[in-house]
Amino acid sequence: MKIAKTDIAFISLAVVTGAIAYHKSGPGAVTDALTEAALLMLSILPQLAAGLLIGGLVTRLVSQEKVAQLLGAGSGIKGLTLALVAGLLTPGGPFTSFPMVYALWIAGADAGALIAFISAWSLLGFNRLIVWELPLLGVEFSAIRYAACLPLPILAGLIARYLVRLPLFRLKPPPRE
Repeated sequence: MKIAKTDIAFISLAVVTGAIAYHKSGPGAVTDALTEAALLMLSILPQLAAGLLIGGLVTRLVSQEKVAQLLGAGSGIKGLTLALVAGLLTPGGPFTSFPMVYALWIAGADAGALIAFISAWSLLGFNRLIVWELPLLGVEFSAIRYAACLPLPILAGLIARYLVRLPLFRLKPPPRE
């Protein structure tokens, strides 16, 4: 297994931060931070495992041809709209949604659809609307915010489809199994 450059960067940042904490606050600060990190990892592990499982199953249940047809570069506004709907209906946090996005990428979705999905999930998540926004902020505010944000995932997807045609923003193909 090859270690990614981002992994090396995060590990280096953790080591440097740990050294600074050790120097400023002593070994107890590092031990406390490691304990908190371990507890956090244990609490998110079930969600992460479920998200990775869902992502893996998506790649097995739907053919690459079908994903490319529905969410690929040639899918047009229809593909971006489908990605928007899928994103706003996806429950859970990033441990669920990002493995799904990764699986769709591997299965043939283009950057525009993936960015529309992520944008819809983060801006329009139906679960957050029902559980948090409506009870706390009310119908009027929620309706205005939802109406204002509704076109943004489509716009983000269109911009992404334009950007990936430029040399600076070319995407490498997703890793295949």
